[in-house]
Amino acid sequence: MILGPFELTGADGKRIRGDRTHGAGRQVLFITGFLSKRWGNKSKALSQWCAEQGWGFCCYDVRGFGDSEGTFTDYTLSDWMADARSVMAMLTSHPPSASLPGQAGLTIVGNSLGGWIAWLMAQEYEHVDRLILIAPAFNMMGVRARTVSPERRHKWRSAGWMPWDDDPLHRAWPLSWKWMEESEAYWSRTFDRLRPVRTSIIHGSEDTVIAPDGSREFVEALRHRDPSYPVDCHLVAGDHRLSGPEHMDRLRTLLMERV
Repeated sequence: MILGPFELTGADGKRIRGDRTHGAGRQVLFITGFLSKRWGNKSKALSQWCAEQGWGFCCYDVRGFGDSEGTFTDYTLSDWMADARSVMAMLTSHPPSASLPGQAGLTIVGNSLGGWIAWLMAQEYEHVDRLILIAPAFNMMGVRARTVSPERRHKWRSAGWMPWDDDPLHRAWPLSWKWMEESEAYWSRTFDRLRPVRTSIIHGSEDTVIAPDGSREFVEALRHRDPSYPVDCHLVAGDHRLSGPEHMDRLRTLLMERV
């Protein structure tokens, strides 16, 4: 099975670029994390595992980053949501074959911020019947605004822009205050739909980028609203990247579970 490139056009005319292979039985969509390009160790492994099963696979870059068009500072969370919807529309317009009972459907694997976006997509699209969320960054910018110093938060709001932190990698990617406002708005609607989708969360217990408490609290809130919701949370030894052999083995096991 051969991966082929695709292009979709965003509302502003800029192109969203990704790669996709068609398959039978199941389609797997990988949504990257914040400031991450679509091809990394997880997406490469997922693509290989899908090829071995004859499943379809898809990954993409958001507008303003990676191979997609646009300037990073022109986009916020709502635009990244719109990009995800564009990809979902492409995948669901030609859904995978339902010839294999119990396996037809769409699995989304979301990494970090992509994990939260994956959750929101699954609540909107009925084709999604499996979610695997890796260190999901629920309400990422809202949490960030509450955890930085009051001085930095005030500066972020008054200036309108702030890098995620002072790491040289992040200073070149300033975030508008609108990111925080949109993050809080989406978070307020996170549990509105509650369409039951088999959901597995894997989070590193030593994660200092996205605290594992966020995943625990998410599951608690979800079960409070629906005690029967099909969700499980795996707290494992590891940091935010979860890229060791044992983590990849866990990811593969979760991917191969029957829905």
